Amino acid sequence: MIRDITLGQYYAADSVIHKLDPRVKLAFTLLYIVSLYVGNGVFCYVYAAAFLAFVIVLSKVSVRFMVKGLRSIVFLLVLSAAFNLFLVDGNVLVKFWIIRITDKGLQMAAKMVIRMVFLIMGSSLMTLTTTPNDLTDGLEKGLGFLKVIRVPVHEIGMMMSIALRFIPILIEEVNKIMKAQMARGADFETGGLFKKAKAMVPLLIPLFISAFRRASDLALAMEARCYHGGDGRTKLHPLKYHTADYIAYGILLFYLGSMIALGILVK
Repeated sequence: MIRDITLGQYYAADSVIHKLDPRVKLAFTLLYIVSLYVGNGVFCYVYAAAFLAFVIVLSKVSVRFMVKGLRSIVFLLVLSAAFNLFLVDGNVLVKFWIIRITDKGLQMAAKMVIRMVFLIMGSSLMTLTTTPNDLTDGLEKGLGFLKVIRVPVHEIGMMMSIALRFIPILIEEVNKIMKAQMARGADFETGGLFKKAKAMVPLLIPLFISAFRRASDLALAMEARCYHGGDGRTKLHPLKYHTADYIAYGILLFYLGSMIALGILVK
């Protein structure tokens, strides 16, 4: 399951989406998430799926690679669906002992699962097509207006960049620890869900030790290079909008506007 996490990884490809300004991709992620809650119907979800598929094709990211990332949230999807399926009131469709499945619960569970799948895939698309450095620059530039009220935008962007960089590093570290323990007789593959979860417990201590050691090394390296925040820092490649970025903004606004209109019409 841990090996299937794709969030935070960069998928190198020569595509239109990869070349877009990171601010455009941040706006896409935010507005796409908003659109999932603006539209509330079958046609809206079909439209959202078609738009996401269109962007994935343009990005040249492997669909299999993106679907692989959904395996890590299967438990979360099942848990969310179960809460909506069994705890929402409505007309009872199936009743067994104290368990009831209602029509509204079934609808809410389906909507929740669809939204979460689209949300994860849309968010993953941003990190898969944007390097951590570009993502940090885009976040800092896009939220630069918050500096007026003394919000540490650069530090927030740096923390986000470091966190994204640590995800693939920690996944690789988990794989090394698992292989070392499997060589000593540990079993992570067989058994049910609870047995597999219990088998993962011995990984936590060496993983935390490794994470803290890497964090300490990173802090020492930043101090040795006299890092003191974003004051006075310049960019080697400052962000600039190009024609493709304005076209992407136009497509994004058209999608959001049509989704709002579609959500109103299908009510």
